Amino acid sequence: MKSSVVRSAQTALAIAIVSSPLALWPQNGPASLPALGSPLTIQLAIQRAADKYPAILAAQAQQEAARNAIGVAQAAYLPRADMLWQLNRATTNKANLTPLGQTVVPIPTEPARSTTGHSDWNTLTGVLFSWQPFDFGARHAQVGVARYGYESARHGTDLTKLNVESATAGAFFDLVTARKFVMVQQANVRRMEGFSRAIHVLVNNTLRPGADASQADAQLAQARTQLIQAQTQEKVLLEALANFLQLPSDQIQIDDTALLGDAPTQPVQDGPVEAHPLVEQQAAILDQSREQLHLLKRSWVPSFTLYGSASGLGAGLTSTPTPVFQGGTTGLAPQTYNWLAAAQVTFPAFQIFTLRPQQRAQKAQLSAAEANRQRAISDISTQVKQARALLDGARAVEQNTPIELDAARQSEQQQRARYQAGLATVIEVSAAESALAKAEGDDALARLNVWRGLAGVAEAEGDLAPFLQLVEKKP
Repeated sequence: MKSSVVRSAQTALAIAIVSSPLALWPQNGPASLPALGSPLTIQLAIQRAADKYPAILAAQAQQEAARNAIGVAQAAYLPRADMLWQLNRATTNKANLTPLGQTVVPIPTEPARSTTGHSDWNTLTGVLFSWQPFDFGARHAQVGVARYGYESARHGTDLTKLNVESATAGAFFDLVTARKFVMVQQANVRRMEGFSRAIHVLVNNTLRPGADASQADAQLAQARTQLIQAQTQEKVLLEALANFLQLPSDQIQIDDTALLGDAPTQPVQDGPVEAHPLVEQQAAILDQSREQLHLLKRSWVPSFTLYGSASGLGAGLTSTPTPVFQGGTTGLAPQTYNWLAAAQVTFPAFQIFTLRPQQRAQKAQLSAAEANRQRAISDISTQVKQARALLDGARAVEQNTPIELDAARQSEQQQRARYQAGLATVIEVSAAESALAKAEGDDALARLNVWRGLAGVAEAEGDLAPFLQLVEKKP
């Protein structure tokens, strides 16, 4: 499971490589997206994704199914009542034969007549109660399996929600980054246009060679190409965010004010790794495996069942001393009643031969579940350390970019002055302009990358709430 900090950093670097060979970090573009309703902050975007994204809805449905499985397991404690009512009209001719077991031809019982065309009503009705007063813990183990299955599904929902919310936050950061890069490239195009116009004036007055104008036009065209690439990347990232929000992209307008301000400087508190949804899910799977092993051990025990029955029979054919058809509605209502009370004990004696390999297989599953839990703890601990390292790096960059920007501005002004004095070439001025564009982008994104790092730490620890609280506190 890769942290969104790493994914977002890779995305940002990919934007920079595609858009400008001199830019190390992407930047962002004009807030010209048509929208319906209020602009979306990162908090609102995450909340909407949590409410609308199909993966979360599917996980919640699976969680509800697992919750109801607990009720199914608990229902095994209740008595069972099987009720029957049957009404039929039929002849009762019976030949002298010995039928084999079959379900096609009904064989009448006594009293019966050898040959007759008469038919009569027959009624069967009754109820059979059955209940297991004790089962040596088998039903308790079944309920335990269902409960831990629900816990696993619940933590799975939390994990899915965390992944979707983190991906939404990453998409939001990526879009803000792309928009900022568009703005930087627009500023670079405007500077190159002014510089190109100035060179053409000098060339037209034979104060500079024509090659300078051609070189300036080439640099201007390159800057415009980079702007087009940045605008294209912005549209691509907008569609990615729209997918998480389940909204048309033309209805999305984002509010990035808080993310472009200064990020908190206080250290981020460590959270317990065991509280991460993935670790909790693996712990629930481990507990469920234990209960399944306990259930197998409870399977090779006697089964005690109590039975109680009450029934009534009705027939239109009498049995004394000679069978007589009563006719009319005789047989529609019960005429003869019976009751029954019984206790039954069963024991699956030879099931031991299948239970032993099943128990060995379940013990192997238990060992695998424990190993998966340990692996999850190790992976998440590593991700937290990586996220904190990225956050520390982003904070260090934030302290350095103002120096880079100031030096780039001075260099650009000096190169322009040197060119005016005939001491520098167009290529040197263009290089200074590109360095200035990169420095502007680095400085504009330095604070955003600190916020991105804070979100990455929160994601690695399994809960975005601390990050969202920091954003809420931002004036």
